[in-house]
Amino acid sequence: MRNYALLATRLVLGSYLAVHGAQKLFGSFGGPGLEKAGAGFDRIGLSPGKQMAAAAGITELGGGLLTVAGIADPAGPLAIMGAMSIAATTHRAKGPLSAKGGFELPLTNLAAATALVAAGPGKFRLGPSLPRPLAAVGAAAGGLVMAGLLTKMLTAKPATPVAASQPEPAAEPSEDAATR
Repeated sequence: MRNYALLATRLVLGSYLAVHGAQKLFGSFGGPGLEKAGAGFDRIGLSPGKQMAAAAGITELGGGLLTVAGIADPAGPLAIMGAMSIAATTHRAKGPLSAKGGFELPLTNLAAATALVAAGPGKFRLGPSLPRPLAAVGAAAGGLVMAGLLTKMLTAKPATPVAASQPEPAAEPSEDAATR
């Protein structure tokens, strides 16, 4: 029963995170794509937005696929933990409930990924786990990157809209006015 529960958790969590990453990166599944996602990252102070959105999308897509497959465990759930830590922090000002744009869903995903790191992938997986020393180095490196991004986000000032600070361009003369 335990192995089936771990497989179901990996499939649900990993699939959703992979789709979420594909939405950011490619605009798949009705997502914004990299340009719009990058603009959103810039608005919240994570700049350069396009590169930060690409990093988030790659982390979510890769972490999700690794989690689904159970390959190189615990790399997939660790990647999800990092991405969801940033996402939960991003939504902190809107409170705990997702109905108000809060951090409920990223925190739930973070908890599920943490449980998978602790429990392991179970016996239904496509590949071996990472050797313990490599997993520890990866977790430490990922933790440092996550801490740096969290620090940047918590200390960043939201970007000011460019359009609001520039005067509107003068209207071009119509063809009728130009021929008079």
